Amino acid sequence: MSAVIQQQESPQSPGSWPGGDGGDWPRYPRLYEAIPDSGPTSGGNAVLLTGAGLQGTSQVTFGGIPATIVAQDPSGGSVTVIAPPHAAGTVQIIATTPRGNTNSVSYTYTVAPPSGPTVTALVPTSGSTAGGTAFAIIGTNLTGATVTFNGVPATGVSINSMGTVLTGVTPPGPAGNVPVVVTTPAGSTTVAGGYTYTAPPPVVTLLSPSSGSAAGGTAFVITGSGLSGAVVTFNGVAAAGVSVNASGTALVGFTPAGVLGNVPVVVTTPTGSTTVAGGYTYTAPPLPVVTSLSPSSGSAAGGTAFVITGSGLSGAVVTFNGVAATGVSVNASGTALVGFTPAGVLGNVPVVVTTPGGSTTVAGGYTYV
Repeated sequence: MSAVIQQQESPQSPGSWPGGDGGDWPRYPRLYEAIPDSGPTSGGNAVLLTGAGLQGTSQVTFGGIPATIVAQDPSGGSVTVIAPPHAAGTVQIIATTPRGNTNSVSYTYTVAPPSGPTVTALVPTSGSTAGGTAFAIIGTNLTGATVTFNGVPATGVSINSMGTVLTGVTPPGPAGNVPVVVTTPAGSTTVAGGYTYTAPPPVVTLLSPSSGSAAGGTAFVITGSGLSGAVVTFNGVAAAGVSVNASGTALVGFTPAGVLGNVPVVVTTPTGSTTVAGGYTYTAPPLPVVTSLSPSSGSAAGGTAFVITGSGLSGAVVTFNGVAATGVSVNASGTALVGFTPAGVLGNVPVVVTTPGGSTTVAGGYTYV
C-alpha cells in the first residue's frame, strides 16, 4: 500500500507545494462526492465535485471520457464540470491533478424518456380531395415522425435536423375536415383543427367551337374534368340545354345570344368556378340565303301555306309586299321555313326574309292571283 501511495505523491517535499508548508494540502488529492450523482446520457449538465487537494486539476473523466472543467475552488475543495455524453449505466469519475489522480466516485447516466411530438402549426390547413398538396408541420420532437390524414399516410415526408419542421404531400381524401395525426417513437399528437379536403374546381381543356353567331343557338362542347352539375355562362348569360356526361368530363349546350366580339365563358360547379381560356367570340349572324319559295303564287285572300328553303334562316320573319306572313316556323338547322301568306293585292309582290344576320329578297317574288 505504501508503494501505491508514494506513486500518487509528487516527488517534491510537502513543504515545497505552492501556498503551504506541507500541512495546507492532503497527502494526495481526494474526491468525496458528485452533486448531482446522476444525469442524462446526452450529458451537458453541470456537476459539482467536492474533495480535497484538487488545486490545479487538469482533467476530469466520466468513465474515461473527459468532462469540461468550468470552475475550480482555489482552496482545492471543489471542481465544477460539464458532464460528457455517455451510454446509460454507472461510471467512475476521476480527477487528475499535479499530485496524481484522485480516488473515484460513482456517477449514473440515465436514459430520459423521449418527449412526444408537439405541433404548433400546419400550413396549409386545406387542399384538394385529389391530394398532392405540399404541406409543412412546425413543432418540436418531430424526428422520426410519420403523418396521417384521416388515417392515410402522407407521402414524401422529410424532417429537418432539429426535428422542428416536417414537410410532405397530402394523400387523397374525402371532402370535409379530417384528423391529422403526427406519430414518433415517443408518442402521437393530433393536430388542432385538422385538415379540410375541398373538391377541386372544374377543369376545362377545350371549348369547341370557340366562335359562333351573335344570334346564339350555336351547339358547343366543353371537355375537361369535374364538370358534374355545371352551369355555363357566356358573358354572364346562361347557356341553354346544358348536359354533362356521367364521368363529368364532357358538357354540351347551346350558346345564348350575345354581343359581337370576345366574351368570357365561365363554368361553375358546386365546388367552384373556372374561366375558359380564350373565351368565346360572337360573330355577326350570316345573311339568310333563299334557294326556293314554293308555291310562288296564291290567292290574294292570303292563307296559302308556303315553304322557303335555303340556309341561315334561324330567327327569320317573312314579309309579302311588306306585310308579315303568319305561323312562321324554322327548322333547327335553319335550312327550311314554313308559314302562311298574308292577304295581298293582285300581281307580283316582293318577298323579304329577315334574320338577325340581315335580309334577303326572294328572287321572282310572289304572285297574288
